[in-house]
Amino acid sequence: MLFKKLYKRRCCFISNTKKPILKLVSPIPPSVNHYLAPRPFIMTKNGKKVPMVTMYETSEAKKYKKEFIKYVKEEVRKQKWDITCTKDKHFYFDTIFHFDRVDKDEQNYYKCLCDALNGLAYIDDRNILTRCFKIDYDSINPRIEITIHPVDYIGIFNNENELNKFKNTYCDNCTRGTKNNCSIFKNAIEGKVGKLYEILDIKDMRCNKFKQRKS
Repeated sequence: MLFKKLYKRRCCFISNTKKPILKLVSPIPPSVNHYLAPRPFIMTKNGKKVPMVTMYETSEAKKYKKEFIKYVKEEVRKQKWDITCTKDKHFYFDTIFHFDRVDKDEQNYYKCLCDALNGLAYIDDRNILTRCFKIDYDSINPRIEITIHPVDYIGIFNNENELNKFKNTYCDNCTRGTKNNCSIFKNAIEGKVGKLYEILDIKDMRCNKFKQRKS
Protein backbone atom coordinates (compact mmCIF):
# COMPACT_ATOMS: atom_id res chain seq x y z
CA MET A 1 0.00 0.00 0.00
CA LEU A 2 2.85 2.37 0.82
CA PHE A 3 4.39 1.94 -2.63
CA LYS A 4 1.05 2.35 -4.45
CA LYS A 5 0.36 5.56 -2.54
CA LEU A 6 3.77 6.98 -3.30
CA TYR A 7 3.66 6.12 -6.98
CA LYS A 8 0.47 8.04 -7.73
CA ARG A 9 2.75 11.06 -8.10
CA ARG A 10 5.05 11.40 -11.10
CA CYS A 11 8.04 13.63 -11.66
CA CYS A 12 7.89 16.45 -14.17
CA PHE A 13 11.22 16.74 -15.98
CA ILE A 14 11.38 18.20 -19.47
CA SER A 15 10.95 15.30 -21.86
CA ASN A 16 11.32 14.73 -25.56
CA THR A 17 8.62 12.40 -26.88
CA LYS A 18 10.97 11.16 -29.60
CA LYS A 19 13.36 9.74 -27.01
CA PRO A 20 12.80 6.82 -24.64
CA ILE A 21 11.99 7.96 -21.12
CA LEU A 22 11.17 6.11 -17.91
CA LYS A 23 9.64 7.86 -14.90
CA LEU A 24 9.60 6.29 -11.46
CA VAL A 25 8.97 7.26 -7.85
CA SER A 26 10.67 5.54 -4.94
CA PRO A 27 10.39 5.80 -1.17
CA ILE A 28 13.66 6.87 0.40
CA PRO A 29 15.79 3.69 0.22
CA PRO A 30 18.16 2.50 2.94
CA SER A 31 21.26 4.67 3.09
CA VAL A 32 24.64 3.24 2.18
CA ASN A 33 25.25 2.67 5.91
CA HIS A 34 22.10 0.55 6.23
CA TYR A 35 22.37 -1.25 2.88
CA LEU A 36 25.17 -3.69 3.66
CA ALA A 37 26.41 -4.87 7.05
CA PRO A 38 29.58 -6.76 8.06
CA ARG A 39 29.44 -10.37 9.23
CA PRO A 40 32.63 -11.75 10.84
CA PHE A 41 33.64 -15.37 10.39
CA ILE A 42 36.66 -17.60 10.90
CA MET A 43 38.43 -19.22 7.95
CA THR A 44 41.05 -21.92 8.31
CA LYS A 45 44.11 -21.29 6.12
CA ASN A 46 47.24 -23.46 6.23
CA GLY A 47 46.01 -24.95 9.49
CA LYS A 48 45.56 -21.53 11.08
CA LYS A 49 42.30 -19.80 11.95
CA VAL A 50 42.06 -16.41 10.27
CA PRO A 51 39.35 -13.87 11.21
CA MET A 52 37.51 -12.60 8.11
CA VAL A 53 34.59 -10.31 7.36
CA THR A 54 31.94 -10.65 4.66
CA MET A 55 29.22 -8.15 3.77
CA TYR A 56 25.55 -9.09 3.67
CA GLU A 57 22.39 -7.28 2.60
CA THR A 58 20.34 -6.04 5.55
CA SER A 59 16.70 -7.02 6.07
CA GLU A 60 15.76 -3.36 5.55
CA ALA A 61 17.42 -3.35 2.12
CA LYS A 62 15.89 -6.69 1.13
CA LYS A 63 12.39 -5.47 2.00
CA TYR A 64 12.88 -2.22 0.07
CA LYS A 65 14.25 -4.01 -3.00
CA LYS A 66 11.48 -6.62 -3.03
CA GLU A 67 8.67 -4.02 -3.02
CA PHE A 68 10.43 -1.56 -5.32
CA ILE A 69 11.38 -4.19 -7.91
CA LYS A 70 7.77 -5.38 -8.06
CA TYR A 71 6.65 -1.81 -8.77
CA VAL A 72 9.39 -1.18 -11.35
CA LYS A 73 8.43 -4.30 -13.31
CA GLU A 74 4.87 -2.97 -13.55
CA GLU A 75 6.04 0.47 -14.69
CA VAL A 76 8.44 -0.96 -17.27
CA ARG A 77 5.51 -2.82 -18.78
CA LYS A 78 3.05 0.11 -18.55
CA GLN A 79 5.51 2.63 -19.99
CA LYS A 80 6.69 0.14 -22.64
CA TRP A 81 10.28 0.68 -21.62
CA ASP A 82 12.84 -1.23 -23.71
CA ILE A 83 15.88 -1.93 -21.56
CA THR A 84 18.00 -2.78 -24.63
CA CYS A 85 18.14 0.92 -25.56
CA THR A 86 20.53 1.43 -22.61
CA LYS A 87 23.08 -1.11 -23.84
CA ASP A 88 25.41 1.09 -25.90
CA LYS A 89 24.50 4.63 -24.85
CA HIS A 90 24.79 6.78 -21.75
CA PHE A 91 21.57 7.65 -19.95
CA TYR A 92 20.83 10.38 -17.43
CA PHE A 93 19.43 9.27 -14.08
CA ASP A 94 17.76 12.50 -12.97
CA THR A 95 16.43 12.78 -9.44
CA ILE A 96 14.49 15.07 -7.13
CA PHE A 97 14.77 14.18 -3.45
CA HIS A 98 11.95 14.89 -1.00
CA PHE A 99 13.52 14.06 2.36
CA ASP A 100 11.68 13.81 5.66
CA ARG A 101 14.53 15.58 7.50
CA VAL A 102 17.13 18.23 6.68
CA ASP A 103 20.12 16.22 7.95
CA LYS A 104 20.27 13.77 5.03
CA ASP A 105 22.82 13.63 2.21
CA GLU A 106 21.41 12.49 -1.13
CA GLN A 107 24.73 10.85 -2.10
CA ASN A 108 24.10 8.20 0.55
CA TYR A 109 20.90 6.95 -1.08
CA TYR A 110 21.90 6.14 -4.67
CA LYS A 111 23.62 2.78 -4.08
CA CYS A 112 20.65 0.67 -2.98
CA LEU A 113 18.33 2.48 -5.41
CA CYS A 114 20.57 1.99 -8.45
CA ASP A 115 21.34 -1.64 -7.57
CA ALA A 116 17.60 -2.38 -7.43
CA LEU A 117 17.13 -0.90 -10.92
CA ASN A 118 20.11 -2.66 -12.48
CA GLY A 119 18.80 -5.28 -14.92
CA LEU A 120 15.29 -3.78 -14.91
CA ALA A 121 15.66 -0.16 -16.02
CA TYR A 122 19.14 -0.47 -17.55
CA ILE A 123 21.51 -3.25 -18.55
CA ASP A 124 24.69 -1.89 -16.99
CA ASP A 125 24.93 0.94 -14.45
CA ARG A 126 28.26 2.05 -15.94
CA ASN A 127 26.16 3.76 -18.63
CA ILE A 128 24.08 5.63 -16.03
CA LEU A 129 24.89 9.24 -15.09
CA THR A 130 23.20 10.21 -11.80
CA ARG A 131 22.16 13.85 -11.37
CA CYS A 132 20.28 15.52 -8.51
CA PHE A 133 18.21 18.50 -9.65
CA LYS A 134 16.57 19.47 -6.38
CA ILE A 135 16.24 18.64 -2.69
CA ASP A 136 13.29 19.65 -0.55
CA TYR A 137 11.55 18.29 2.53
CA ASP A 138 8.26 16.44 2.87
CA SER A 139 7.77 14.64 6.18
CA ILE A 140 4.34 13.37 5.09
CA ASN A 141 5.43 11.78 1.82
CA PRO A 142 9.25 11.42 1.59
CA ARG A 143 10.30 10.05 -1.80
CA ILE A 144 12.65 10.25 -4.78
CA GLU A 145 11.32 11.20 -8.21
CA ILE A 146 13.36 9.62 -11.00
CA THR A 147 13.57 10.19 -14.74
CA ILE A 148 15.81 8.02 -16.91
CA HIS A 149 16.45 9.31 -20.43
CA PRO A 150 19.27 9.27 -23.03
CA VAL A 151 21.99 11.90 -23.15
CA ASP A 152 22.14 14.22 -26.16
CA TYR A 153 25.85 13.82 -26.80
CA ILE A 154 27.35 11.07 -28.97
CA GLY A 155 31.01 10.49 -28.17
CA ILE A 156 32.83 13.81 -28.56
CA PHE A 157 29.88 15.40 -30.35
CA ASN A 158 27.44 17.48 -28.30
CA ASN A 159 24.44 16.23 -30.24
CA GLU A 160 23.36 14.36 -33.36
CA ASN A 161 23.33 17.53 -35.48
CA GLU A 162 26.97 18.22 -34.64
CA LEU A 163 27.91 14.64 -35.51
CA ASN A 164 26.09 14.81 -38.86
CA LYS A 165 27.73 18.13 -39.70
CA PHE A 166 31.19 16.65 -39.06
CA LYS A 167 30.35 13.52 -41.03
CA ASN A 168 28.96 15.48 -44.00
CA THR A 169 31.93 17.87 -44.02
CA TYR A 170 34.74 15.37 -43.58
CA CYS A 171 33.85 11.67 -43.52
CA ASP A 172 31.56 11.61 -46.57
CA ASN A 173 34.21 13.40 -48.65
CA CYS A 174 37.31 11.69 -47.27
CA THR A 175 39.29 8.79 -48.70
CA ARG A 176 38.94 7.03 -45.34
CA GLY A 177 35.15 7.05 -45.39
CA THR A 178 33.11 5.79 -42.42
CA LYS A 179 32.54 2.13 -43.28
CA ASN A 180 34.39 0.72 -40.25
CA ASN A 181 37.75 1.59 -41.82
CA CYS A 182 38.24 4.99 -40.20
CA SER A 183 39.60 4.69 -36.67
CA ILE A 184 39.28 8.46 -36.24
CA PHE A 185 35.51 8.45 -36.71
CA LYS A 186 35.16 5.28 -34.61
CA ASN A 187 37.10 6.78 -31.71
CA ALA A 188 35.15 10.03 -32.02
CA ILE A 189 31.71 8.43 -31.68
CA GLU A 190 32.99 6.21 -28.84
CA GLY A 191 34.27 9.26 -26.97
CA LYS A 192 37.91 8.10 -26.86
CA VAL A 193 39.34 11.60 -26.62
CA GLY A 194 42.85 10.51 -25.65
CA LYS A 195 43.42 9.01 -29.10
CA LEU A 196 42.29 12.15 -30.93
CA TYR A 197 44.35 15.04 -29.54
CA GLU A 198 46.84 15.15 -32.43
CA ILE A 199 44.29 14.16 -35.08
CA LEU A 200 41.26 16.34 -34.42
CA ASP A 201 40.85 19.96 -33.51
CA ILE A 202 38.11 19.13 -31.01
CA LYS A 203 37.34 22.76 -30.22
CA ASP A 204 36.55 23.60 -33.86
CA MET A 205 35.59 20.02 -34.80
CA ARG A 206 38.14 19.88 -37.62
CA CYS A 207 39.86 16.69 -38.82
CA ASN A 208 43.56 17.25 -39.47
CA LYS A 209 43.85 13.92 -41.32
CA PHE A 210 41.18 14.78 -43.87
CA LYS A 211 42.06 13.80 -47.45
CA GLN A 212 39.67 14.92 -50.16
CA ARG A 213 38.17 12.04 -52.09
CA LYS A 214 38.58 12.29 -55.86
CA SER A 215 35.31 12.85 -57.67
